[in-house]
Amino acid sequence: MRSRFSAYALGLDGYLLQTWHPTSRPAKLLLDADIRWYRLDILGRNRGGMLDSRGTVEFEAFYRSGADRGTQRENSRFVRENSRWFYVDGDSY
Repeated sequence: MRSRFSAYALGLDGYLLQTWHPTSRPAKLLLDADIRWYRLDILGRNRGGMLDSRGTVEFEAFYRSGADRGTQRENSRFVRENSRWFYVDGDSY
């Protein structure tokens, strides 16, 4: 989760696509260059440990766009395949 947030903050769309599960990965990802992600708070997690193949992470991410500020809250689902974690999807609220 933290590496994907960092990729959003740095504009690394290739990394985001590589860590997105093929069953839900978009064909292209266009990041908004005007949005600056600057803080990530992990609010909770369920499973996702060393012996798990699935897990969820609840987070709140903070951004700026010009003079505006906002947050995105999501409960993200991940799966592990071949020792690598992949983002599947999430519920934003």
